[in-house]
Amino acid sequence: MTTKQQLLLDIENLLNSYEGGSITHINPAMLEFMDEESLKSIINSLLTQKEDVVSSNKVWIEQFKKEEDEEEEPKFF
Repeated sequence: MTTKQQLLLDIENLLNSYEGGSITHINPAMLEFMDEESLKSIINSLLTQKEDVVSSNKVWIEQFKKEEDEEEEPKFF
């Protein structure tokens, strides 16, 4: 397997790691038009997007937890 083929496989795996998404297959003929740097750039972009989603989810979960904790606190008048 060439480096470009491995990079293409890595891209497919990243795209297919999203839950609920459809399975993505990339035509190997695309390797003719893409250099290694372009493929690495795509991988970096996908990883950044995944990090952003995780970070966004973490913020939402923390906010939800905070609201839930506030509802459970006894209120004294």
